[in-house]
Amino acid sequence: MGRQSRRWFFPYIWILLMACGLLGCNEASTLESSPSAAPHMEGAISGQGRASDAAEPLTDKRIVVGFSQLGSESDWRIANTRSIQEAAREAGITLLFSNAEQSQEKQFEAIRSFIRHKVDVIAIAPVVQSGWEPILKEAKQAGIPVIITDRAVDVKDPSLYVSFIGSDFYEEGRKAGKYLLDKLRDTPGPIVIAELQGTVGSTPSIERGKGFRDTIKARADLVIGYEAPADFTVEQGKKVMSSFLKDPKKVPKVLFAHNDDMALGAIEAMEEAGVAPGKDIIIISVDGTRKAFEKMVEGKINCVVECNPLLGPLITTAVMEVMEGRTLPKRIVSPESVYTEVLAAKEVANRKY
Repeated sequence: MGRQSRRWFFPYIWILLMACGLLGCNEASTLESSPSAAPHMEGAISGQGRASDAAEPLTDKRIVVGFSQLGSESDWRIANTRSIQEAAREAGITLLFSNAEQSQEKQFEAIRSFIRHKVDVIAIAPVVQSGWEPILKEAKQAGIPVIITDRAVDVKDPSLYVSFIGSDFYEEGRKAGKYLLDKLRDTPGPIVIAELQGTVGSTPSIERGKGFRDTIKARADLVIGYEAPADFTVEQGKKVMSSFLKDPKKVPKVLFAHNDDMALGAIEAMEEAGVAPGKDIIIISVDGTRKAFEKMVEGKINCVVECNPLLGPLITTAVMEVMEGRTLPKRIVSPESVYTEVLAAKEVANRKY
Protein backbone atom coordinates (compact mmCIF):
# COMPACT_ATOMS: atom_id res chain seq x y z
CA MET A 1 0.00 0.00 0.00
CA GLY A 2 1.52 3.37 -1.05
CA ARG A 3 1.79 6.52 1.05
CA GLN A 4 -1.14 8.17 -0.67
CA SER A 5 -3.30 5.10 -0.02
CA ARG A 6 -2.33 5.10 3.65
CA ARG A 7 -3.35 8.74 4.03
CA TRP A 8 -6.96 7.97 3.16
CA PHE A 9 -7.28 4.40 4.33
CA PHE A 10 -6.22 4.40 8.00
CA PRO A 11 -8.24 7.49 9.01
CA TYR A 12 -11.29 6.04 7.28
CA ILE A 13 -10.89 2.69 8.98
CA TRP A 14 -11.16 4.55 12.30
CA ILE A 15 -14.19 6.41 10.98
CA LEU A 16 -15.67 3.09 9.86
CA LEU A 17 -15.12 1.50 13.25
CA MET A 18 -16.73 4.46 14.97
CA ALA A 19 -19.65 4.34 12.54
CA CYS A 20 -20.17 0.65 13.21
CA GLY A 21 -20.35 1.38 16.92
CA LEU A 22 -22.70 4.35 16.53
CA LEU A 23 -24.94 2.98 13.81
CA GLY A 24 -24.85 -0.70 14.73
CA CYS A 25 -23.64 -1.89 11.33
CA ASN A 26 -24.01 -5.49 12.47
CA GLU A 27 -27.62 -5.04 13.51
CA ALA A 28 -30.34 -6.23 11.15
CA SER A 29 -33.02 -3.71 10.29
CA THR A 30 -36.20 -3.99 8.28
CA LEU A 31 -35.69 -3.64 4.53
CA GLU A 32 -38.21 -2.48 2.00
CA SER A 33 -37.75 -5.79 0.19
CA SER A 34 -36.13 -9.11 1.03
CA PRO A 35 -32.69 -9.62 -0.60
CA SER A 36 -33.61 -13.23 -1.31
CA ALA A 37 -36.63 -12.14 -3.31
CA ALA A 38 -35.08 -9.13 -5.01
CA PRO A 39 -36.19 -8.52 -8.61
CA HIS A 40 -33.64 -8.31 -11.40
CA MET A 41 -33.43 -4.51 -11.11
CA GLU A 42 -34.67 -2.75 -8.01
CA GLY A 43 -35.05 0.96 -7.57
CA ALA A 44 -32.92 2.68 -4.96
CA ILE A 45 -33.76 1.60 -1.44
CA SER A 46 -33.86 5.28 -0.48
CA GLY A 47 -37.18 5.64 -2.28
CA GLN A 48 -36.12 6.22 -5.88
CA GLY A 49 -38.46 4.77 -8.48
CA ARG A 50 -37.66 1.55 -10.32
CA ALA A 51 -34.88 2.03 -12.85
CA SER A 52 -35.89 1.89 -16.51
CA ASP A 53 -33.71 0.88 -19.45
CA ALA A 54 -33.80 4.34 -21.03
CA ALA A 55 -30.31 5.52 -22.00
CA GLU A 56 -30.36 8.63 -19.85
CA PRO A 57 -28.67 9.65 -16.60
CA LEU A 58 -30.51 9.64 -13.29
CA THR A 59 -31.28 13.17 -12.11
CA ASP A 60 -30.76 12.57 -8.38
CA LYS A 61 -27.91 14.82 -7.19
CA ARG A 62 -26.75 12.23 -4.72
CA ILE A 63 -24.10 9.62 -5.51
CA VAL A 64 -25.59 6.80 -7.58
CA VAL A 65 -24.10 3.30 -7.35
CA GLY A 66 -25.10 0.35 -9.51
CA PHE A 67 -24.54 -2.92 -7.65
CA SER A 68 -24.61 -6.29 -9.40
CA GLN A 69 -25.08 -9.03 -6.80
CA LEU A 70 -24.41 -12.58 -7.98
CA GLY A 71 -27.44 -14.15 -6.30
CA SER A 72 -29.20 -15.07 -3.06
CA GLU A 73 -28.01 -18.66 -2.70
CA SER A 74 -27.24 -18.63 1.03
CA ASP A 75 -27.76 -16.88 4.36
CA TRP A 76 -24.30 -15.39 3.88
CA ARG A 77 -25.29 -13.83 0.55
CA ILE A 78 -28.55 -12.45 1.94
CA ALA A 79 -26.63 -10.87 4.84
CA ASN A 80 -24.12 -9.43 2.37
CA THR A 81 -26.88 -7.83 0.29
CA ARG A 82 -28.59 -6.44 3.39
CA SER A 83 -25.32 -4.94 4.65
CA ILE A 84 -24.70 -3.15 1.35
CA GLN A 85 -28.27 -1.85 1.13
CA GLU A 86 -28.27 -0.60 4.72
CA ALA A 87 -24.84 1.04 4.42
CA ALA A 88 -25.89 2.82 1.22
CA ARG A 89 -29.02 4.12 2.89
CA GLU A 90 -27.05 5.36 5.93
CA ALA A 91 -24.54 7.11 3.64
CA GLY A 92 -27.28 8.78 1.56
CA ILE A 93 -26.23 6.89 -1.58
CA THR A 94 -28.79 6.00 -4.24
CA LEU A 95 -28.34 2.27 -4.86
CA LEU A 96 -29.51 0.46 -7.98
CA PHE A 97 -29.51 -3.22 -7.06
CA SER A 98 -29.56 -6.15 -9.50
CA ASN A 99 -29.73 -9.82 -8.53
CA ALA A 100 -28.03 -11.95 -11.22
CA GLU A 101 -29.36 -15.26 -9.84
CA GLN A 102 -25.99 -16.97 -10.49
CA SER A 103 -25.84 -15.84 -14.14
CA GLN A 104 -22.82 -13.99 -15.45
CA GLU A 105 -24.84 -12.98 -18.52
CA LYS A 106 -27.39 -11.27 -16.26
CA GLN A 107 -24.52 -9.46 -14.58
CA PHE A 108 -23.34 -8.20 -17.96
CA GLU A 109 -26.87 -6.99 -18.73
CA ALA A 110 -27.08 -5.17 -15.41
CA ILE A 111 -23.70 -3.48 -15.89
CA ARG A 112 -24.69 -2.26 -19.35
CA SER A 113 -27.89 -0.88 -17.83
CA PHE A 114 -25.83 0.94 -15.17
CA ILE A 115 -23.64 2.39 -17.94
CA ARG A 116 -26.71 3.61 -19.85
CA HIS A 117 -27.99 5.28 -16.69
CA LYS A 118 -24.59 6.95 -16.19
CA VAL A 119 -24.22 5.87 -12.57
CA ASP A 120 -21.29 7.31 -10.62
CA VAL A 121 -19.76 3.99 -9.52
CA ILE A 122 -20.38 0.34 -10.37
CA ALA A 123 -19.86 -2.40 -7.76
CA ILE A 124 -19.81 -6.07 -8.74
CA ALA A 125 -19.85 -9.34 -6.78
CA PRO A 126 -18.84 -11.67 -9.64
CA VAL A 127 -20.35 -15.13 -10.12
CA VAL A 128 -17.06 -16.49 -11.49
CA GLN A 129 -13.51 -15.17 -11.95
CA SER A 130 -13.14 -15.35 -15.73
CA GLY A 131 -14.72 -13.51 -18.66
CA TRP A 132 -14.81 -9.99 -17.21
CA GLU A 133 -12.32 -8.08 -19.35
CA PRO A 134 -14.70 -6.98 -22.17
CA ILE A 135 -17.50 -5.69 -19.93
CA LEU A 136 -15.05 -3.92 -17.61
CA LYS A 137 -13.55 -2.21 -20.67
CA GLU A 138 -17.02 -0.93 -21.53
CA ALA A 139 -17.34 0.60 -18.07
CA LYS A 140 -13.87 2.13 -18.31
CA GLN A 141 -14.64 3.62 -21.71
CA ALA A 142 -17.76 5.16 -20.19
CA GLY A 143 -15.61 6.73 -17.47
CA ILE A 144 -17.31 4.82 -14.63
CA PRO A 145 -15.04 3.44 -11.89
CA VAL A 146 -15.65 -0.17 -10.84
CA ILE A 147 -15.26 -1.73 -7.40
CA ILE A 148 -15.06 -5.52 -7.18
CA THR A 149 -16.42 -7.04 -4.00
CA ASP A 150 -16.45 -10.48 -2.36
CA ARG A 151 -15.07 -12.48 -5.30
CA ALA A 152 -12.11 -11.57 -7.50
CA VAL A 153 -11.96 -11.18 -11.28
CA ASP A 154 -9.20 -12.58 -13.48
CA VAL A 155 -8.19 -9.77 -15.85
CA LYS A 156 -4.89 -8.93 -17.56
CA ASP A 157 -5.39 -5.20 -17.08
CA PRO A 158 -5.77 -4.36 -13.35
CA SER A 159 -6.66 -0.76 -14.20
CA LEU A 160 -10.10 -1.99 -15.25
CA TYR A 161 -11.22 -1.84 -11.61
CA VAL A 162 -10.34 0.46 -8.74
CA SER A 163 -10.21 -1.95 -5.82
CA PHE A 164 -11.16 -5.44 -4.70
CA ILE A 165 -12.89 -5.49 -1.29
CA GLY A 166 -13.48 -8.79 0.45
CA SER A 167 -12.10 -11.81 2.25
CA ASP A 168 -8.79 -13.57 1.74
CA PHE A 169 -10.21 -16.92 0.61
CA TYR A 170 -6.81 -18.60 0.40
CA GLU A 171 -6.18 -17.65 4.01
CA GLU A 172 -9.59 -19.07 4.97
CA GLY A 173 -8.64 -22.41 3.44
CA ARG A 174 -5.27 -22.26 5.17
CA LYS A 175 -6.96 -21.63 8.54
CA ALA A 176 -9.22 -24.64 7.98
CA GLY A 177 -6.21 -26.80 7.20
CA LYS A 178 -4.29 -25.52 10.20
CA TYR A 179 -7.19 -26.37 12.51
CA LEU A 180 -7.32 -29.90 11.10
CA LEU A 181 -3.59 -30.46 11.58
CA ASP A 182 -3.92 -29.36 15.18
CA LYS A 183 -7.07 -31.42 15.78
CA LEU A 184 -5.48 -34.60 14.39
CA ARG A 185 -1.95 -34.08 15.70
CA ASP A 186 -2.17 -37.24 17.85
CA THR A 187 -4.34 -39.25 15.44
CA PRO A 188 -2.51 -41.64 13.11
CA GLY A 189 -3.48 -41.93 9.45
CA PRO A 190 -4.45 -42.62 6.83
CA ILE A 191 -7.41 -40.27 7.25
CA VAL A 192 -9.91 -39.80 4.44
CA ILE A 193 -11.22 -36.27 3.87
CA ALA A 194 -14.35 -35.24 1.96
CA GLU A 195 -14.49 -31.79 0.39
CA LEU A 196 -17.70 -30.00 -0.57
CA GLN A 197 -16.66 -27.33 -3.03
CA GLY A 198 -18.56 -24.21 -4.03
CA THR A 199 -19.60 -22.95 -7.45
CA VAL A 200 -17.21 -24.18 -10.14
CA GLY A 201 -14.89 -21.37 -11.24
CA SER A 202 -15.73 -19.07 -8.32
CA THR A 203 -12.94 -17.38 -6.39
CA PRO A 204 -13.86 -18.73 -2.94
CA SER A 205 -14.07 -22.30 -4.20
CA ILE A 206 -10.73 -22.08 -5.99
CA GLU A 207 -8.83 -20.27 -3.26
CA ARG A 208 -10.28 -22.05 -0.22
CA GLY A 209 -9.50 -25.41 -1.80
CA LYS A 210 -5.95 -24.35 -2.63
CA GLY A 211 -5.24 -22.91 0.82
CA PHE A 212 -6.57 -26.06 2.49
CA ARG A 213 -4.55 -28.42 0.30
CA ASP A 214 -1.34 -26.41 0.61
CA THR A 215 -1.65 -26.61 4.39
CA ILE A 216 -2.59 -30.27 4.93
CA LYS A 217 0.14 -31.53 2.57
CA ALA A 218 2.40 -31.30 5.61
CA ARG A 219 0.90 -34.72 6.42
CA ALA A 220 0.96 -37.24 3.60
CA ASP A 221 -1.51 -39.49 5.44
CA LEU A 222 -4.31 -36.91 5.12
CA VAL A 223 -6.00 -37.91 1.88
CA ILE A 224 -8.84 -36.11 0.08
CA GLY A 225 -10.84 -39.16 -0.95
CA TYR A 226 -14.00 -37.32 -2.01
CA GLU A 227 -14.43 -33.95 -3.67
CA ALA A 228 -17.30 -32.43 -5.65
CA PRO A 229 -18.98 -29.05 -6.19
CA ALA A 230 -22.20 -28.44 -4.26
CA ASP A 231 -22.91 -24.86 -5.37
CA PHE A 232 -22.83 -23.32 -1.87
CA THR A 233 -26.40 -24.55 -1.15
CA VAL A 234 -27.97 -26.71 1.57
CA GLU A 235 -29.76 -28.87 -1.01
CA GLN A 236 -26.64 -29.71 -3.00
CA GLY A 237 -24.58 -30.13 0.14
CA LYS A 238 -27.00 -32.83 1.31
CA LYS A 239 -27.17 -34.50 -2.09
CA VAL A 240 -23.42 -34.64 -2.64
CA MET A 241 -22.66 -35.74 0.93
CA SER A 242 -25.19 -38.55 0.56
CA SER A 243 -23.22 -39.80 -2.43
CA PHE A 244 -20.00 -39.67 -0.38
CA LEU A 245 -21.55 -41.93 2.26
CA LYS A 246 -22.69 -44.70 -0.07
CA ASP A 247 -19.56 -46.82 0.45
CA PRO A 248 -19.59 -48.02 4.10
CA LYS A 249 -15.98 -49.19 3.76
CA LYS A 250 -14.76 -45.71 2.85
CA VAL A 251 -16.65 -43.32 5.11
CA PRO A 252 -14.66 -40.09 5.41
CA LYS A 253 -13.37 -39.03 8.82
CA VAL A 254 -13.29 -35.32 7.96
CA LEU A 255 -15.52 -32.97 5.98
CA PHE A 256 -14.24 -29.63 4.74
CA ALA A 257 -17.22 -27.63 3.44
CA HIS A 258 -16.51 -24.43 1.54
CA ASN A 259 -19.49 -22.75 3.23
CA ASP A 260 -21.96 -23.22 6.09
CA ASP A 261 -24.99 -23.97 3.94
CA MET A 262 -23.29 -26.99 2.35
CA ALA A 263 -22.17 -28.13 5.80
CA LEU A 264 -25.74 -27.90 7.08
CA GLY A 265 -26.97 -29.99 4.17
CA ALA A 266 -24.19 -32.51 4.80
CA ILE A 267 -25.25 -32.82 8.44
CA GLU A 268 -28.74 -33.80 7.30
CA ALA A 269 -27.27 -36.46 5.02
CA MET A 270 -25.05 -37.83 7.79
CA GLU A 271 -27.89 -38.09 10.28
CA GLU A 272 -30.10 -39.87 7.75
CA ALA A 273 -27.24 -42.32 7.15
CA GLY A 274 -26.78 -42.97 10.88
CA VAL A 275 -23.46 -41.11 11.05
CA ALA A 276 -22.86 -38.69 13.94
CA PRO A 277 -21.75 -35.27 12.60
CA GLY A 278 -18.95 -33.70 14.62
CA LYS A 279 -18.09 -37.05 16.19
CA ASP A 280 -17.89 -39.79 13.55
CA ILE A 281 -16.92 -37.11 11.03
CA ILE A 282 -15.02 -33.94 11.96
CA ILE A 283 -16.71 -31.02 10.22
CA ILE A 284 -14.94 -27.79 9.26
CA SER A 285 -16.93 -25.06 7.52
CA VAL A 286 -16.48 -21.50 6.29
CA ASP A 287 -18.73 -18.46 6.79
CA GLY A 288 -19.83 -18.03 10.40
CA THR A 289 -23.63 -17.91 10.17
CA ARG A 290 -25.81 -18.18 13.25
CA LYS A 291 -27.13 -21.56 12.06
CA ALA A 292 -23.58 -22.93 11.89
CA PHE A 293 -22.82 -21.63 15.38
CA GLU A 294 -25.96 -23.31 16.69
CA LYS A 295 -24.73 -26.59 15.21
CA MET A 296 -21.36 -26.03 16.88
CA VAL A 297 -23.14 -25.57 20.21
CA GLU A 298 -24.84 -28.93 19.56
CA GLY A 299 -21.45 -30.49 18.81
CA LYS A 300 -22.31 -31.18 15.17
CA ILE A 301 -19.75 -28.79 13.65
CA ASN A 302 -16.22 -28.67 15.05
CA CYS A 303 -14.80 -25.49 13.52
CA VAL A 304 -16.04 -22.50 11.54
CA VAL A 305 -13.67 -20.18 9.71
CA GLU A 306 -15.30 -16.77 9.54
CA CYS A 307 -15.98 -15.10 6.19
CA ASN A 308 -17.43 -11.69 6.94
CA PRO A 309 -20.41 -10.77 4.70
CA LEU A 310 -20.91 -7.33 6.26
CA LEU A 311 -18.98 -5.46 3.59
CA GLY A 312 -21.43 -2.57 3.18
CA PRO A 313 -19.54 0.01 5.30
CA LEU A 314 -16.24 -0.77 3.54
CA ILE A 315 -17.86 -0.47 0.11
CA THR A 316 -19.67 2.81 0.82
CA THR A 317 -16.51 4.31 2.32
CA ALA A 318 -14.61 3.30 -0.81
CA VAL A 319 -17.31 4.84 -3.02
CA MET A 320 -17.08 8.13 -1.14
CA GLU A 321 -13.29 8.11 -1.53
CA VAL A 322 -13.54 7.43 -5.26
CA MET A 323 -15.97 10.32 -5.65
CA GLU A 324 -13.51 12.59 -3.82
CA GLY A 325 -10.81 11.60 -6.30
CA ARG A 326 -8.65 9.79 -3.76
CA THR A 327 -6.60 6.67 -4.45
CA LEU A 328 -7.75 3.37 -2.96
CA PRO A 329 -5.60 0.36 -2.10
CA LYS A 330 -5.95 -2.26 -4.81
CA ARG A 331 -6.86 -4.86 -2.17
CA ILE A 332 -8.90 -4.28 1.00
CA VAL A 333 -9.30 -7.36 3.22
CA SER A 334 -12.14 -7.64 5.73
CA PRO A 335 -11.26 -8.69 9.33
CA GLU A 336 -12.15 -12.30 10.22
CA SER A 337 -11.62 -14.95 12.94
CA VAL A 338 -11.72 -18.72 13.53
CA TYR A 339 -14.21 -20.29 15.97
CA THR A 340 -14.29 -23.76 17.51
CA GLU A 341 -16.72 -25.74 19.65
CA VAL A 342 -15.10 -24.29 22.77
CA LEU A 343 -16.05 -20.72 21.78
CA ALA A 344 -19.39 -21.43 20.11
CA ALA A 345 -21.74 -21.04 23.08
CA LYS A 346 -20.20 -17.70 24.04
CA GLU A 347 -20.25 -16.33 20.48
CA VAL A 348 -23.56 -17.59 19.07
CA ALA A 349 -25.56 -14.67 20.53
CA ASN A 350 -23.24 -12.22 18.71
CA ARG A 351 -23.99 -13.62 15.25
CA LYS A 352 -26.00 -11.06 13.29
CA TYR A 353 -26.62 -13.21 10.23
